[in-house]
Amino acid sequence: MAAAKPLDLTLELAPRSRVDVVNLRAAFAEQHEALAPYPHCQYWSFHTTAGFLDRSLAARLSPKDIPNYVDAFRAIFPEGAGYEHDRLERRNDLDAEQRAVEPRNADSHLAFMASGLRTCVTHPNRDGERVLFVDLDGVNEGVPRRRLTRLIGFSNERVVRTTRIQVPVSAHPIDSINLKDPRLGIYEELVEFVRVSGIGRGRLRVSLDPTERHSALTINEYETLLMKYDLAEVLRNPLRFVAEKSRHALANPRAVPAKTLGYAKYDFVRVLNQGLDSLGLRGSIVEKVLARTLAVPAARFFRMRRSVHILVSAADTGTPAIVEGTYQSPILVQWQHAPARTRVLNVSLTELR
Repeated sequence: MAAAKPLDLTLELAPRSRVDVVNLRAAFAEQHEALAPYPHCQYWSFHTTAGFLDRSLAARLSPKDIPNYVDAFRAIFPEGAGYEHDRLERRNDLDAEQRAVEPRNADSHLAFMASGLRTCVTHPNRDGERVLFVDLDGVNEGVPRRRLTRLIGFSNERVVRTTRIQVPVSAHPIDSINLKDPRLGIYEELVEFVRVSGIGRGRLRVSLDPTERHSALTINEYETLLMKYDLAEVLRNPLRFVAEKSRHALANPRAVPAKTLGYAKYDFVRVLNQGLDSLGLRGSIVEKVLARTLAVPAARFFRMRRSVHILVSAADTGTPAIVEGTYQSPILVQWQHAPARTRVLNVSLTELR
């Protein structure tokens, strides 16, 4: 008996608060009933401040640990901590009308990237499977934002195409590269790679080559102030905005008495204690981080990913195409020099059937 064709559904969520965690299987049980014949389900978020916990991480966290995990990153990136992205008067990408309604949400973007939230995840389609949608910026000035997710039930998938892409990077040790930058031609190459495949629905996987070090991939909004200033500050000093918000000694630990620094260290450990297990850190590592005045690579501190997954569908246009939210861009981040001034990406396209 032939497997049923994939079933494609779109769900709309109404956030209950600025930070909200929703188990999609529980919240949309009726919709999941329609997906019952399919053993697998792929989930997609159209947003840059709302996405999914990686399945392996979600499986390790108990329901009570999930808020702690999210709160750990909210503590690292406090709301209103002097982010350049939030200085709307400097945002050349906004006109006067947009500035009037644009949320100040740099903290949400940074927490999304650092916590390893994904725009695309695949789960077994079975009762009891938790599919956790985490919204970090769901309410703006008391008004819930419109949130959309898309899910595809499917029976199996197969790899249909693979390729390798070289990304030129700058000589700066800390940098972020927008893979949609038309000067690179990379995104256009990915679009054509997908277009000629002839598939109905699928998943594009873009990953760093195993030889690449000190780098990561994410999907987010490539806004210049956010990427070139705020994210760069975080990569230099992961606690930069904790210090800015609280105005305590972590802003310049060598310039204050040892006793005051000790209080600052205690404050930091107390703030993060609830999330340390979720972050995979132990107290001894935290002490080493503090002893080095927090000069630690972001890779050891955050859960930034080495790959991103992107939804592909021919349902909307009749031709296989990358599905993307309005502000979504695949972004390569590095925090040390690339010896050859390039980084290699491995790309594979799978068909959902």
